[in-house]
Amino acid sequence: MSIADRIGLTRKITRPRTEAFVKRYATADDVLDIGCGNDLYRHLFPNLKTLELNPRGDVDYVADVTDMHMIPDATFGMVLLLGVLEHVEEPHKAIAEIHRILKPGGRVLFASPFVYPLHDYPGDYWRFTDKGLEILFRNFSIEVLEPQADTMETLAILCQRIGFQCDTLGVRLAKAGWFLLARLFLSLRWILRREYGDIGNAVRVPSIMTSGYHVVLRK
Repeated sequence: MSIADRIGLTRKITRPRTEAFVKRYATADDVLDIGCGNDLYRHLFPNLKTLELNPRGDVDYVADVTDMHMIPDATFGMVLLLGVLEHVEEPHKAIAEIHRILKPGGRVLFASPFVYPLHDYPGDYWRFTDKGLEILFRNFSIEVLEPQADTMETLAILCQRIGFQCDTLGVRLAKAGWFLLARLFLSLRWILRREYGDIGNAVRVPSIMTSGYHVVLRK
């Protein structure tokens, strides 16, 4: 572990926020983790099943989220869809399939980026606003739709990702400048007092930028 890791300079800003969001909904119900990746949430869900299109280890289902025909209707009480939908070419099909395999009254825990750099390129296709998510999830009841970060925090996250994903002046040490700038933006959250969804300053909004959204859906 590098010194930057030990002092928290390169600790990802977004990950603990999503982990805290998911932890609020820990359950012993049957849960499907779609795009399970590093299997981060198994300790919260004792009856967890996993699905991946291109698995890096053992998974329960090898499938595309737009075609989960091997899973019967109304199988799971909860579905985790965390940082996945932006990588799906046909998101509406994915949402329809999730609706099908979810039990009546079941929940979806969803997270997706909005103001966020390209990642896992070239398979990075979509960004959704809060209003876009309301349209996408119109067949569900939306219980929670919350920003992952406020405007200043989002600037910090962007700086951190530049540090992770870019070469600066061809000097490795110069990356530290981006991580330090991220910390500066985090310390300046207080300077924005009002934010507006239009340049005429007629529509107040909580934040004009967020790195992404956390959503809870109910079937």
